[in-house]
Amino acid sequence: MHNVPNQAVTSRQHANDPSEFPYAPAGWSPVEAEKLAAENDLTLMPEHWETLRSLQAYYANTEEPKVRELLDALDERFHARGGLKLLHKLFPNGPVAQGCRLAGLAVPPGALDRSFGSVQ
Repeated sequence: MHNVPNQAVTSRQHANDPSEFPYAPAGWSPVEAEKLAAENDLTLMPEHWETLRSLQAYYANTEEPKVRELLDALDERFHARGGLKLLHKLFPNGPVAQGCRLAGLAVPPGALDRSFGSVQ
């Protein structure tokens, strides 16, 4: 079973290096991702950042992202480390829904987790 590293990678380690996120949407920053993650009780670890970069790259190279294709691409990328099982541990509100929000991307239809970010 895969263990998530204990050391968080903070936005300060990414903020001054735009090459870390070459496909980031305009206006997105690692600092904003960290703030949103903290609001949802997540501490972004290296695998979170890798997932965000993967989602941003996928969106940059796909005209109309689809949930199933995103899940398949992420599962393939993380297969050796546990695939979707790992991704659901990293993103408890769904690797596509929560991952896209943290990456500054529109959540594709069918991936919405209505509890993510809700206020009661």
